[in-house]
Amino acid sequence: MSSVNLMAREVAAKIVFYGPGLSGKTTSLRKIYETVRPAHRGEMMSIATEGDRTLFFDFLPVKVERVGDCSVRLALYTVPGQVFYNATRKLVLQGADGVVFVADSQPEAMDANRESLANLEENLFEHGIRLDRFPLVMQWNKRDLDGVLPVEVLRKELNPRGVPEQETSAANGRGVLDTLKAITRLVIKDLRAKRIVPPPRPAAGAQPAGLEAQLAQHLQHRQPPGTAPQAGSPVPRVSPVAVVPPPRVEPAPIPTPPPGPKLLGAASALAPGDMFDHARAAEAAFMSGDYSTCVTACSDAIRRALAFAGEGSLGQQAFLLRVDGADLLRLQGLATQQHLRVDDAAFSLYVMMQVFVRLNAVGLPSSAE
Repeated sequence: MSSVNLMAREVAAKIVFYGPGLSGKTTSLRKIYETVRPAHRGEMMSIATEGDRTLFFDFLPVKVERVGDCSVRLALYTVPGQVFYNATRKLVLQGADGVVFVADSQPEAMDANRESLANLEENLFEHGIRLDRFPLVMQWNKRDLDGVLPVEVLRKELNPRGVPEQETSAANGRGVLDTLKAITRLVIKDLRAKRIVPPPRPAAGAQPAGLEAQLAQHLQHRQPPGTAPQAGSPVPRVSPVAVVPPPRVEPAPIPTPPPGPKLLGAASALAPGDMFDHARAAEAAFMSGDYSTCVTACSDAIRRALAFAGEGSLGQQAFLLRVDGADLLRLQGLATQQHLRVDDAAFSLYVMMQVFVRLNAVGLPSSAE
């Protein structure tokens, strides 16, 4: 699910909190939600049963501070702990970039911990992923209770590979953010290894590398042919050389395009019939430099396009179409700003085209509509 916006230097990643029922997965997300600044978090959606167990998923988009010169947006999910919701577990796990396994530290929960960890390994394998090669952090939860198992026992039973681990008490939030930081570091490291995350930009004023650096160094230290500088000897003066300007060459005239219908832009070429006019309006605003109108047109088109996924909130519609929720959150933020740049408008067009592609992939809207 990870995606990279190279222009904005922004990375979006999906992290799933996995574990047995009532181990503290949803409570961990709630504590993260309460701790993260409102400007850096989105809506937390939760669907629960009468017993206050997570039936489907909890979803919390979070903007993390910059990693290198890239900003990171995390989509945090939890899965239902009950075994008979395994189909939902598989669905939520699809496209994950990392997993936090929330283990219940109480002795009576050890069998459920083992079963859930084995289930995680099996479901990842069905997605073509090996657990021993996947970003994973173990969260030893409920450490505030009496009679919990020692960490050494939990480690021996559940963490033989020695992946990063953290003792937590989700009820009061202790250690939860440290767990989030640990899995974020692993995910970014994994994405860099897969060359999904771009390398850091060179620092301002850094010397050019490669052939350019060698040429610059050569020109700075060049000596007259046949001479070698002696230690302590003055640097020889070089007489100035007259520079003859090159002859002026008139630029060739730019040919005018032949008359005829204008070609479709990339966005309007992808747009469903009902969205065509909105896409053309966004493209026209972008070409004329009216970036605010472009962002507004893209936002309106996206809302209309997501409505084809059925009733529900914007986040739920995006989830059904597998549209990146982090991109939608950023676009909503741009729509409230007054002074927008060309890269903001280009990003809006990108998100709109992403939605159009997902609609085409699932056959929406149908011809009957």
